Amino acid sequence: MPARPIVSTAAAILLGATSMAYARPDARTMTCEQTQQLIQSRRAIVLTTGRNTYDRYVRQYGNECDWPDVPVASYVRTLDGQCRVHRCEEPVFDFPD
Repeated sequence: MPARPIVSTAAAILLGATSMAYARPDARTMTCEQTQQLIQSRRAIVLTTGRNTYDRYVRQYGNECDWPDVPVASYVRTLDGQCRVHRCEEPVFDFPD
């Protein structure tokens, strides 16, 4: 069997496997519980949240945020409505004068 078809077939399989491995989960296609479980299991994940939007979401308790950021409650749209998740943001210290 010639080497060219083998190489091109292997390249196509490799390309297809790598593109699927890096597919970003879409929060709009999951329930709130599925979304929260996915974040908990992976500790931090980038989720598609809209047609052209995405963000990184993290567990509430953990060290997935870079200093000085902290996990802050946020909401994403899921199949069953709004879902409370957390993302990293810099804390706002608004001390009274």
